[in-house]
Amino acid sequence: MSPVTAHAARTPTATDVRAAAERIAPYARRTPVLRAEVDGRPLTLKLEHLQRTGAFKLRGALNALLGGEPVQRVITASGGNHGLGVATAARLLGIGATVYVPETVPQAKAAALAATGAEIVRVGEGYAEASQAAGARAEHEGVRYLHAFDDPLIVAGQGTIGLEIAADAPECDTVAVAVGGGGLVAGVLLGAGGRRVVGAEPQGCASLHAALAAGHPVTGPVDSAAASALGAPALGRVPFEVLRGRPVESALVDDGEITRAQDRLWEEFKIATEPAAAVPFAAWLAGRVPGENPCLVVCGANAGWHHDG
Repeated sequence: MSPVTAHAARTPTATDVRAAAERIAPYARRTPVLRAEVDGRPLTLKLEHLQRTGAFKLRGALNALLGGEPVQRVITASGGNHGLGVATAARLLGIGATVYVPETVPQAKAAALAATGAEIVRVGEGYAEASQAAGARAEHEGVRYLHAFDDPLIVAGQGTIGLEIAADAPECDTVAVAVGGGGLVAGVLLGAGGRRVVGAEPQGCASLHAALAAGHPVTGPVDSAAASALGAPALGRVPFEVLRGRPVESALVDDGEITRAQDRLWEEFKIATEPAAAVPFAAWLAGRVPGENPCLVVCGANAGWHHDG
């Protein structure tokens, strides 16, 4: 098996999410929930943008490194939050990390990654080329490659958000999250204790919507203001295996709705988010999130970064 598929062979479960929560507790923040009322309707926000590194990706990275075979070094590819999450988790655990990024990565991103002590390798014009090069090196050197979302340990780690919502906001009947490659929505579905889960997506990059319609992951267009964050061309296979037999819903929003939701988050809560993190709020404002008391995950606030899933 290649370093990628070796860790993508099993479908994670709710038990895996509970195990992940115990593993990552010493390192990840238990982010707060905020109960509020907007336009006369109650809602709860899960303030995951207050996580270390500014986004949820640290959870999956920590769980993958703590729950997998012990390693001295790990390789990944990213243009954003996944790379920072892996590099930060590796630093916290005393593990070496190599992060492949595109040649076009902004200097601010490269500097933040380099500050973790990770080795940074620039390859290609985009994420796909960097990912291919990183995977090839990992296979050649026999080093673990950490995929951004198509890995059961990554999915279980992201699911700890759902577990925290179930414990800290038990009155919430629905959880809405943004979807890129599906790692977050699949994990939250496993962790949310049977609550209704909605995957909110931009119309221009709707990997979950497309996969549910086709019955399997399909490659689709990537065209949205939130595409840098949610621009996975297809849902991951591990997330799809979690989602396929469970009632998860897709809610689509357009770019105008996303931008207005960003503005409202700032006006109402003084939360400055990247477009991706405003997608669940956009879906809720548009009346596309069911439930009497929904919880919306504000997944990241790194405006120049992207989630990879």
